[in-house]
Amino acid sequence: MNMNNPAANPLGRRHVLAMLGGVAAAVLLPALRARAQGIVAPALAFDGDALVVAGAQLWRHDLSGGASATLATPRAHIRALACHPARTGRLFAALDGGGLDRSDDGGRTWRAASGGLPQAQVAALAIAAGAPDTLYAAVAGDGLWRSEDAGESWSFVMDRPWIAEAEREVLTLASVNLASGMGGIWIYAGTERGLTRVPDCFCRWQDVVAGDAMDALVAGTPPAPEAPLPEGDPVLALASAMAAPERLVAALPSGLWASTDGGVTWSRVSNIAASVLAIHPTDPNRIAAATVNGVLLSHDRGTAWAALSTT
Repeated sequence: MNMNNPAANPLGRRHVLAMLGGVAAAVLLPALRARAQGIVAPALAFDGDALVVAGAQLWRHDLSGGASATLATPRAHIRALACHPARTGRLFAALDGGGLDRSDDGGRTWRAASGGLPQAQVAALAIAAGAPDTLYAAVAGDGLWRSEDAGESWSFVMDRPWIAEAEREVLTLASVNLASGMGGIWIYAGTERGLTRVPDCFCRWQDVVAGDAMDALVAGTPPAPEAPLPEGDPVLALASAMAAPERLVAALPSGLWASTDGGVTWSRVSNIAASVLAIHPTDPNRIAAATVNGVLLSHDRGTAWAALSTT
């Protein structure tokens, strides 16, 4: 079948890719994440000062008081979680095999929130930094979808990123409120072949560059960053700091990398092999990471780590 020829594809690209998305998720995404040496907790999210962890069970840990509580589980195992500090208690969960659930009580009860999404694996979730009712979902084998009503309805907004002569799977998403000359709101995507981003006008995926993004787009030849992430490596997890939007943390097979300028330059801060990351909404120095050794917590932007008990 010629996927580039609409006449030769009467089912439509969206429909065919939705059918193939489950296959892509089942084969490609676990293989890439396995490069992080295993997954103990496939999803993490800060809900206010509590860390919500999806593992064999769903639980939340109060970082201020130290108490832990087991939560109700959605319809299926969780692959990704998203929460926004302006909507404390509201959680979104991408489910294994496809679909989303929503909780409005901190994970104690759940309901479906995927009306209009393809029946394929949602590989990554992010909530818009400046619009807590706007949600982005990366659908495996398909592209980027958006809900502007907290998951009640969804629409397709962007194909997968084109990197190194092919469309690439999105493994992780982060919304960053960073003034850059194109509206200020960016959706960053970690892919199987590196980092990219798109403004919320969804004009095109592009490299992360210094300075005004519109000027760089018009010039057509933006300067190469001085210290980028390792070229071509998969970005397994990506997290942004709501309280400090210029700060990003990324998990690669080579370790944990950090940026203090919106992803233009990066430095490796730790050799831990993380599969999932989350940054505290009001304290950007506090980072949670899921590793093969369990859930770890850092209070110094990722330099030193301590295990977080899940019991």
